Formats: sequence, structure tokens, C-alpha cells
Amino acid sequence: MSNLFWLSDEQMARLEPFFPKSHGRPRVDDRRVLSGIIFINRNGLRWSDAPKEYGPAKTLYNRWKRWSEMGVFARIFEGLAAEAVEPTTIMIDATYLKAHRTASSLRSKKGDGGRLIGRTKGGMNTKLHAVTDTKGRPIRFFMSAGQVSDYTGAAALLGGLPAAQWLLADRGYDADWFREALQDKGIRACIPGRKARRTPIKYDKRRYKRRNRIEIMFGRLKDWRRVATRYDRCPKVFLSAVALAATVMFWL
Repeated sequence: MSNLFWLSDEQMARLEPFFPKSHGRPRVDDRRVLSGIIFINRNGLRWSDAPKEYGPAKTLYNRWKRWSEMGVFARIFEGLAAEAVEPTTIMIDATYLKAHRTASSLRSKKGDGGRLIGRTKGGMNTKLHAVTDTKGRPIRFFMSAGQVSDYTGAAALLGGLPAAQWLLADRGYDADWFREALQDKGIRACIPGRKARRTPIKYDKRRYKRRNRIEIMFGRLKDWRRVATRYDRCPKVFLSAVALAATVMFWL
């Protein structure tokens, strides 16, 4: 099939330092298996529908499940992003990802932290919070249930913000504690004030227009059907799909 996805030698060379070491029997061809995993996630296919060129579907699924639980895909994303990030101006925002009934079915086990799926006016969904660099490339992710406030995501991502001059965000992040925390980090906030504020907030409107880059990033992420619609019950596995999509589209 001519429309199959294959990782290049150069891309594999950048990925290999993050692979876990093989113990005992050598692993099946990494390039073939990873290319198949990317193809499945990008097109939203069932694992049983994987093209035969990628090998047995069970091999693809087992590698995906095992490496997701080990956090391999998250480490790849964070490692490659750290190598080329341009943090002069950073942006923060959140988007909703629809949860399929297969992801929200069955009761979650006690002590597993929940599935991070909530109910809003749009139905069952998950909320993805992200921070991007100057070019709109993602550098940090945080996932929560759909009904969770943007403030929760901001608080979770605050500690991992890189040294930057500016942070752009919409008025959903207009909070005194957040502005003060950014000031303590030496970051200037470009955030319009909420309409309910008695005293208007001044901000750089010309600089604020660049915030569309994070919206474009979310749109590109949702081009991957397994990201736009959540099929995975396990939050860690689903976040691995997001990290893999971000790695392939922005950092490879």
C-alpha cells in the first residue's frame, strides 16, 4: 500500500535514545512496529485492522500498551521538545476531546485515579491543557475531566513552565494568583481581563494576536482520529496517543 506511514532513518536515529533496553530476546523491528502504531493512531483504526505490512496486530498492540504504561512515548515527547524549544513567548490553553462510549463504559477500579472523563453540555469528554513555545509547538500537556476549570490545568502546568519573557492566554486564565505566580517566575502576562472586573486589565493587544498559534496546534492534533475521539479507558494510554501525535507532527 502506497499510503502507509514509515519512519525515516533520520527520525529513527532521533527516537532510539529514548527506547527502553531490550532484555533477553531481541525486539521485533522497531521501525516497522512504531510506524504501524503511528498509522493506527493517526487513522483511528482498530488494532485488528492494521495493514499486514506492519506485521501481526497483536505485536503492535502489545508494544503500544506496554510502552504507554512505561511512559516511553511521554519521555520521547518531552525529550525532543526540550532539545529545540523556543520559549521566548509561551502560550497556555485547553480544548475538549470527545470520549467514545467504549472509553467511559464500565466503572473505574477503586484507587486508579479515575478515567478523567467528565460530562459537560457537549456530552462525555476529556479536557486537554497544553503549553506551547513561541512557534505554537506543544511542550507540556496535562489532562483532566471535561468539567474541570482552566485554573486547575494552569496550576498543574505552572511548575513546569520554561523561563520565558511572555505568557499569552485568553481571559479564562485571568486570576490574580496566576498573574502573581507568573510575576514571581519573571514572566509577563498578556491576558485580557474578565468582563466582571471592576478595573480593566491592560494588555498588549498586538502581541495577543499571536495566541492563534496554540489554537492551530490543537486543530492539528485533532487531525489524528485517535486523539480527536478518545477510545482508551486508561488515561495514561490516551495521553500517550496525544504525546505521540505531538512528537510526529511538531518535533520529528
